[in-house]
Order: sequence, then C-alpha cells, then structure tokens
Amino acid sequence: MKPFLILQLRPEDEAAEDEFQAFLDKGGLSTDEVRRVRLDQECLPEQLDLSPFSGVIVGGGPGCVSDPPARKSAIEARIEAEILGLMPQVTAQDIPFLGCCYGIGILGEHLGAEVSKARYGEPVGPTGCIVTETARADPLLNGLPHEFQAFVGHKEALQELPAGCVHLVQSGPCPYQMVRYGQNVYATQFHPEADSAVFELRIRVYRNRGYFAPEEADKLVDMCRNADVHAPEKILKNFVRRYRAD
Repeated sequence: MKPFLILQLRPEDEAAEDEFQAFLDKGGLSTDEVRRVRLDQECLPEQLDLSPFSGVIVGGGPGCVSDPPARKSAIEARIEAEILGLMPQVTAQDIPFLGCCYGIGILGEHLGAEVSKARYGEPVGPTGCIVTETARADPLLNGLPHEFQAFVGHKEALQELPAGCVHLVQSGPCPYQMVRYGQNVYATQFHPEADSAVFELRIRVYRNRGYFAPEEADKLVDMCRNADVHAPEKILKNFVRRYRAD
C-alpha cells in the first residue's frame, strides 16, 4: 500500500507524539501505513516527489504563518519554507492533502489569500461549526451533522476565501473553518484529530505560549472535558478511506 505522508511541526515531544497517535487512531491508520516526518528534527529532501504517497496530512503547531520573519526561529522559518515548497506540486496535481490548523494558513499563503491576526482569532476551546450548503455532497463531510462542535484556539486565520477554493465549514468566530481547493486539497482551521483528552494535553503543553492566561488552564481543561467533540474525527477517517491506495 502507498503510505500517507504525515508532516508534523510541533517541537514539544509530548504534544508531537500525542498528535501523531491521534492521527493514527482517528484516521484508522497503522504505523505501517504512514511515513512520519517530524520537521523540527528532519528536513524534507529537495524536489520531494509526492506520487509514492496516498496523500499528505499536515499537523498543527505553535508557529504562525503571518508572523514577520524576525519573530520566527530558524527552525520555524525552514519548516514553513519546506511545506510551502510542496504546495505548487500539491495544487497543480490535485494531490490528496489535508492541512489541519497550520495547514490552512499554508494553503492560504500559497494561494495568495490574506492570512493574518486582523480578525477571527479564536479563544481556546470548543466552537460551533456549520456545514455550508455547497459542502453537503463533499465526501470528506459524509456522516457529519449540519452543526457540530470542534476544538480551536488560534491567533491567526484566513481573512478571505482563497481564489479557487470552495467554502465547506464556517463558525461564528471564524468564517473559514474548512475549505477545499480543486477536488482533493483540503484544509481545516479546527483540529479534526482532537478530542477532549488530546486538547487537554495541549492546554497543559502550551499554557505559556500566549493562547490564554496561564491561570485559566484548569478552567479550560474542565470546559474541554465537558464538551462533546467527536464529529470532526470523521473527516480524518473519510480522508483515509477515500484516498487509501495500493
């Protein structure tokens, strides 16, 4: 079987391991079905050919696409450049791609849309999402209710729908929660891999990264534990089922 390429950006070991396991569990994948690359530890080869892979999944991370270069570490700048370097191949060949969190900023940046902190920043926790009318027949949203809860917590967002994209999911705080370019290139602002346990760990790991006041961490953990967030994981499962290839 052609493996899925999973690209991770998180430099924190605990968060990276937990995210990777969530991708496997929610996607219904085994370790034999993936090629994992932690970009904080490993560089992508130049001119990487994506044809040997069933698809590409990009995880989230604490970096922001919209931060000025002076605020990005050397590793953050390299990771961003390497993922952006894949996007011409992804979009030109319509390669199956699912960008989670950071991935929507990368897709927007590649397509020339504004990605910034001007509007649509989201507090940490669950948010109500709505599937748009144009998304009703999209295969990645098969089995999801018209309205569902998803975990978010972001400093930046798409400020506009990128050219050539279909608007799939929206929310009150952030209108562009999920988009599709072409037929196979997807990106979400929310975290399709995150349930309450996954998000609780991230609150603990990132409590001092400016997403919320550190003293609010316990309150946010309680809020997450009481949230019913399971629908988004169907997106990962649908992505794997649709693009799994021999």
